[in-house]
Amino acid sequence: RSPMRLPTLLCTLSLVALTSHAADAPKPAAPKAPAPKNAEPPVYLTVETAGPDFPLQGEYAAEGQGADIIALGDGNFRLVTFKGGLPGAGWDGSAKTEIEAKRDGDVVRFKDVAELKGGVLTIGTAALKRVERHSPTEGAKAPAGAIVLLDGSNADAWNGGHLDERKLLAAGTTSKQAFQSFTLHLEFLLPFKPLGRGQGRANSGVYHQDRYEVQVLDSFGLKGENNECGGIYTISAPKVNMCFPPLQWQTYDIDFTAAKFDAQGQRTAWARITVRHNGVLIQDNVELPRTTTSSGIKTITDTPGPFQLQEHGNPVYYRNIWVLEK
Repeated sequence: RSPMRLPTLLCTLSLVALTSHAADAPKPAAPKAPAPKNAEPPVYLTVETAGPDFPLQGEYAAEGQGADIIALGDGNFRLVTFKGGLPGAGWDGSAKTEIEAKRDGDVVRFKDVAELKGGVLTIGTAALKRVERHSPTEGAKAPAGAIVLLDGSNADAWNGGHLDERKLLAAGTTSKQAFQSFTLHLEFLLPFKPLGRGQGRANSGVYHQDRYEVQVLDSFGLKGENNECGGIYTISAPKVNMCFPPLQWQTYDIDFTAAKFDAQGQRTAWARITVRHNGVLIQDNVELPRTTTSSGIKTITDTPGPFQLQEHGNPVYYRNIWVLEK
C-alpha cells in the first residue's frame, strides 16, 4: 500500500471533524402540523360549559318590542328586532332589522341602534330584558290510549336507541312500531354551536312514516325557510319562525293524516300535516305531494311507516315522545 499523501490526509481529517460536529449539533425542531382547515366548530351541550357569549344570547322583550341576540362565536353577535313583540307573542310580521357587532369588554354596541350591557338591551328609550320562554306543551302527559315511545325509562321502542346519563334519546334511530295517521308529541334539545352556520348548526329532523321530514335545526333568529326548524323539508316554510335559542327545550305537536287510496289503488288524497312549534301553529293542514327523503321510504302509499329521528352529525336529543293513533 502506498502512503497517504498529506493533502488527502488533511481532507479526510477535516471531513471526520465536520461529521462529528454535525452529529453533536442539536437537530432543528420538526415543523408544526397546520391546523386542519375543515375542523368541526365546537359544540356545547350544557349551559355551564357554553362559554362567555352564551349568557348574552337569547330573546329580549319589552312592551311592544322584541329582539333576538344570536351568538356567532368569538365575541360576535347579531341583533334581530321585531315590532310589536317576539315571534308568536306580538310581532306584527313587519320587516325585521338586523345588525352585527362584536363585544367590547362587557358591552355590545350595535352601531347607534342598540346597546347590550348588564343583561339589558337598550333600543332608543326602551329597555328590553332577557326572557326565557317555555312551550305550553312542554312536559305534556300522554292522554289515555296513547302509545308512549319515550318516557326516560328506556329506549326499547327504538332501533338501536341509546339513552345518555340524562335519560335523553340521541338522534339517529327509528321507531320499531309503524304508524299511519296520528297525533304526535315530542320534545327536542339543540346543542349550542356558535361557529356553526346553515345546515351545520344542530341539524336533525323528524320523519313521519319515514317519508316526510319536519326539519330540526338551530334556526334561532333566522328567516324561517323550508329547510330550517319547523319547515317541511323542500315543501313548506313555517308561517313564523318559533325556534327558541339552543339549550332550551322545544316541542313539536303534530297532526298527520296519511295519503288515501281507493279500492283500485288509485290515490284520492295526498298526506296532510299540521305542526305546532312551541305551541304556535306554523304549518296548517299542509298537503304533502311528494316524499322528502333520499334514504327512507320513497313511495307514497297508505301503508304505515316508522318515525325517524335523523342523525346528521350533530348531538340533538329527544324526550317525552308519545303517539295517539287516529
